[in-house]
Amino acid sequence: MKLSFYKYQGTGNDFVMIDNRQQLFDKNNTKLVAKLCDRRFGIGADGLILLENHPELDFKMVYYNADGNESSMCGNGGRCLTAFANYLGIINKKATFEAIDGLHHAFIENKVVKLQMQDVLSVEKHQNHVFLNTGSPHHVQMKSQLQELSIKEIGSKIRYGQPYNETGANVNFVKKLSENTFQVRTYERGVEDETLSCGTGVTAVAIAMFETGETKSNLITLETEGGNLQVTFDKEKGIYRNIWLIGPAVQVFKGTISW
Repeated sequence: MKLSFYKYQGTGNDFVMIDNRQQLFDKNNTKLVAKLCDRRFGIGADGLILLENHPELDFKMVYYNADGNESSMCGNGGRCLTAFANYLGIINKKATFEAIDGLHHAFIENKVVKLQMQDVLSVEKHQNHVFLNTGSPHHVQMKSQLQELSIKEIGSKIRYGQPYNETGANVNFVKKLSENTFQVRTYERGVEDETLSCGTGVTAVAIAMFETGETKSNLITLETEGGNLQVTFDKEKGIYRNIWLIGPAVQVFKGTISW
């Protein structure tokens, strides 16, 4: 059987997109998802996303990590899915959709997608790191040098270590470049390697840098290995609200694959 697919990327974070409004894709076939995401034996991607019908909203997002398992929220994936919905003619310049962590609003113009993230109710500040959930759990740690770091080796130790253990956390290493600009490299669980960019990760970094006093700006630029993203937010009574993740989302190619 042949499967039609589309490939999208947002600052190097890449996804297999499938229009599943007819419910033809076997969502329980984790081996198939992993195969499609495999960079040698499949299409190759950090994750796979299904676009599905929703009874009240524009569409529903179903996200799988590259290991084949359904996962928590993916910010860049949500931005790319908005661009995909725009390409399919489901939406024009704005969207409201449901993801695993709830409802999201998004806007698209000139291949730039602005995605509203969930409110962040708490930020845990520890001696050497910050932990918070921006739709996915994130460990944020500052480093004076990022280029020499073995992200996969160090990130996996933190991801599987105390206190995260089997549940795990995504791990972000951060270097301050200026008052409102930070360099970020991220190890993603489910991919189990460094990704060129992580939307929930840079969102976590922006909030962590504000919370720890590294910046006083609520409009922050994050430089990732795959390009630049921006995060803006408001802090009200200890809660981070009106959080927006902003950056490009681009269709790379489309095709069919036998499965």
